[in-house]
Amino acid sequence: MRRCAMKRVRGGFNLSRKISFQSRVWQCQREILGRRISFFARQWPGSVTATCRRSLFIQTAPTPNPKSKKLIPGRPVMEEGTLDFQTREEAKISPLARSVFRLRGVEGVFLGQDFLSVTLSDENLWPEIQAEVFSSISEFYDEGKPVIEDMSATRPNDAGTAILDTDDSTVILIKDLLESRIRPTVQEDGGDIAYRGFDNGIVKVELQGSCVGCPSSSVTLKNGVQNMLMHYVPEVMGVEEVSKGQGGDNNSPEGSDEEGNGGAERGQAEDFAVDKNQVERLKDLGF
Repeated sequence: MRRCAMKRVRGGFNLSRKISFQSRVWQCQREILGRRISFFARQWPGSVTATCRRSLFIQTAPTPNPKSKKLIPGRPVMEEGTLDFQTREEAKISPLARSVFRLRGVEGVFLGQDFLSVTLSDENLWPEIQAEVFSSISEFYDEGKPVIEDMSATRPNDAGTAILDTDDSTVILIKDLLESRIRPTVQEDGGDIAYRGFDNGIVKVELQGSCVGCPSSSVTLKNGVQNMLMHYVPEVMGVEEVSKGQGGDNNSPEGSDEEGNGGAERGQAEDFAVDKNQVERLKDLGF
């Protein structure tokens, strides 16, 4: 009995020594960490201040474009639609985009519903200014400013996928595929794609956000967008990228007559005729 009691005493003594030793180790680790933070603060005071001021956790996601990153602030960005800014002049209407454009090397800001994409002139600049980008976004949300100063005078990007009365069945299929299957995939990579017309079997689209200037954008158009459209819509012969502002306004009747309907004349019954194969494809897509 005495031996067992002695073992318990010795065991308790050893345990207390282990706890005391571990507490001293943890204290030393905290001191070392504090010294490192102090050294870092003296060397780069701006970066430490920006990191400490952040009030939200901003997630980053890589994109196929090495110059661009998708940033998810965990807060709503656009209530509806998207906005793509390629210059500082365009960004004047948005306090959020304007604050990011003030940073060195920023040449593009794209605003989605729950994310924004920032594109730099050089991918090697990201390690240098990523903390500043985070700080600008955090300060914007801390100040409670609107994303767009005058939303009534600002028109979000027109994706061109709204179904019009003048659209024939082929254009309806193209628009639905873009809206329901292609755009969500492209937006996951921090970009967007907009319908800009259908003429002589060629679908015209505009790339936005991280897709602008992306080295793999041509591969995405040919192997992704073009293959899917040609698979579901036999009338499609190919896909062509157009620059911003080209292709006309596809949500207006005037723009639809020229490109949205493939150059068909308005009012002719054959423009709106739907054959049996097109009806089946419409049913498959939920129409």
